[in-house]
Amino acid sequence: MLYLVSTPIGNLEDITLRALNTLFLVEIVLCEDTRKTFNLLNHYKKPEQSLPKLISYFEENELKRIPEVILELKKGTEIALVTNSGTPTISDPGFKLVRGCWKGNIKVISIPGPSSPIAALASSGLPTDKFLFLGFPPNKSGQRIKLFENVKSSLESLSSTIIFFESPFRIQKSLEDLKEVFGDIEIVVCRELTKIYEETESKKISEFLEKFEIKQPKGEFVILFNHKN
Repeated sequence: MLYLVSTPIGNLEDITLRALNTLFLVEIVLCEDTRKTFNLLNHYKKPEQSLPKLISYFEENELKRIPEVILELKKGTEIALVTNSGTPTISDPGFKLVRGCWKGNIKVISIPGPSSPIAALASSGLPTDKFLFLGFPPNKSGQRIKLFENVKSSLESLSSTIIFFESPFRIQKSLEDLKEVFGDIEIVVCRELTKIYEETESKKISEFLEKFEIKQPKGEFVILFNHKN
């Protein structure tokens, strides 16, 4: 059986009891970064508990790992998959492994928990009944603009709140492209969710661009908007 275990997106106290029980129950934990997972497990480890075997599983070695993992699962080994933060497969490794499990008739169980898109949406003040999550937009400006144009076209018939991730290195360029397609609309920008320097602000795109010109953006960003609200 494969368990998809959600882990904290910043604050270690956000992990669930079920997630901890699962991680100390399984024989193997597949980790995007074994060091981060070791620190998390070691933080909660009780004296009588032993750590599971930690195996690296990230985007670059995913295709190589999948046959090995499927073989272990078919032997009856219980395995958990975690990423550096949040829910596995959501803009993180795991989708291809889950698909392989379905093809191999291997049971997959999701252990829900922290999710930055949902946390950002809940506190954004934007409509929550329908939303579209874009993950990370493409690196190239032309491809980003095309994506935003397709989103704008789809919103003509479906009013949804749009959510996407961005890094501190690309957020200014992404916001410039967003402004080109949607105009100078009001957006919500969440930074470093659940961490010490967490911020959630609502401003026009131009105001965020001015802010980032003065103060270099740092941390991980979630951007949300609903151009009809």
